[in-house]
Amino acid sequence: MIRTASILASGAAALLLASALPALAQDGHVNHAAHGHAHAAFASNRLHVRVDGPEGAPDLILIPGLSSSPEVWQGAVDHLADRYRVHRIHVQGFAGAPADGNATGPVAAPVAEEIARYIREQGLTKPAVVGHSMGGTMGMMLAARHPDLVGKLMVVDMIPFMGAMFGPPGTTAESVAPVADQVFAAQSTAPRDQYLAQAQAAVTGMIKTEAARPGPLKDVETSDQQVSAAAFRELILTDLRPELGRITAPTEVLYVKFNDPRMTDAITDMIYQASFANLPGARLKRIDGSAHFIMLDQPTAFYSDLDAFLAR
Repeated sequence: MIRTASILASGAAALLLASALPALAQDGHVNHAAHGHAHAAFASNRLHVRVDGPEGAPDLILIPGLSSSPEVWQGAVDHLADRYRVHRIHVQGFAGAPADGNATGPVAAPVAEEIARYIREQGLTKPAVVGHSMGGTMGMMLAARHPDLVGKLMVVDMIPFMGAMFGPPGTTAESVAPVADQVFAAQSTAPRDQYLAQAQAAVTGMIKTEAARPGPLKDVETSDQQVSAAAFRELILTDLRPELGRITAPTEVLYVKFNDPRMTDAITDMIYQASFANLPGARLKRIDGSAHFIMLDQPTAFYSDLDAFLAR
């Protein structure tokens, strides 16, 4: 197990660490008008919401990951072809959106609370929630802390305690705090050119499909350095395993083999099974032939699982 933890720390954790290295944010929202979509009438300094699909259709909330934009879900929205009213979350400070309320302090937990408020104020009835990476963390927070609001939950390639990848077996949020602080200090003070170089390496490692990389790479480059660094520190320190038992929504977890040559399918499966042991009803499924962005590397497999998840 010690070797497994070491592998995680040097492999998957290093990759996620690199993904949190953005450049400078741009003012305003990027290319919204060009895509012809509408924003929900919801005032928040933590997020804004893009809405697609007909009113009256079943509601689906899509949450992107660290330094990602709603664009990562475009293929899924196109696939659903107006069968759902899709609410795509855009976290302030990520992918060109001004930092606003996320400029200091935690990001994931406050955004999850704002999504809960959004569901209530918009009158959504038990929407399905799908979150990728850090979006999966927010989805788990939402479903555990507001079980009355979530109809079903899909977590895409995220475990409930990422801090476990940064220490030996038995690592806790408290014991990993010095590491999280060091990571934050390094990220928040890194020169811009270092951010850009690491962002290139991270996207290359997290997306096997070369043609799909430019969009996520641009998202990382246009995210706010401080917001992404703070959010990554928060992910390391957030242990949701004790809260999983509060989730009442049917839950599915899609994941890939960790991006490290020393990892095996069996070890990856074991880590996910142990990570979600407190949610015994969760359906766990490994998607082969994909890196971290499953919906971009294996869209056919992802859409098939999404359809089954929504219909279940």
